[in-house]
Amino acid sequence: MGLLLRDAARLLLAAFLGFAGLSHLFWARETFQAQVPGWLPLETDLVVVASGVVEIGLALALLVTMRRRPLVGWVVAAFFVAVFPGNVSQYLEGADAFGLDSDGARLTRLFFQPLLIVWALWCTGAWSWWLSARRGPGPREPRATGPAAAPDRRAPRR
Repeated sequence: MGLLLRDAARLLLAAFLGFAGLSHLFWARETFQAQVPGWLPLETDLVVVASGVVEIGLALALLVTMRRRPLVGWVVAAFFVAVFPGNVSQYLEGADAFGLDSDGARLTRLFFQPLLIVWALWCTGAWSWWLSARRGPGPREPRATGPAAAPDRRAPRR
């Protein structure tokens, strides 16, 4: 049941990222431009298009990777961290976008970014992979000593 729930959450996150990426490129491009911080020394449209392409790539990675899924989870989480300054900028500058037309709504949105990060780490198994890697392989069996501990590997005498 837990694996099924995690897979469903991963597919939902992939759909969310894919939809967001496509909207960056097509129907909501101007709206996303409102989130690009003014202090960023790049053209606003370039940032929106690039982040849309990255979101589509991350969505595809969430769908097709198996062996490297925890790594994809860490990359998705890092992406959510990387775009967070845009959300903060939108709040600080009071920019209206996505129906966020009040300081309260924009502030509330900031609290959802950590949830996206946790979602990415959980549904890809990245968090549990990291915890198991930190713990190591586990306790080892005590080594036996004495003549019975290991077979004699010397060549037999004739």
